[in-house]
Amino acid sequence: MQNLTRITRNPEVMGGKPCIRGMRVTVGTIVGLMASGHSNSDILKAYPYLEEADIYEALAYAAWRVEEIEVPLRIA
Repeated sequence: MQNLTRITRNPEVMGGKPCIRGMRVTVGTIVGLMASGHSNSDILKAYPYLEEADIYEALAYAAWRVEEIEVPLRIA
């Protein structure tokens, strides 16, 4: 996975959910807005402190997470 510099996780911000640059805007919020049909322009108007690159990186992060496989650990 490429180095995602705009996605941060901090237990003290939004309960540790992946956020955009440490702000209280989660990747899930961005992906949800896109899935609801909002354009990049709509999102940037609603969140003027975001940048277009933030949106693309949120989508890249979400795509990566969907492809990730969790394997249970076997305890001996």
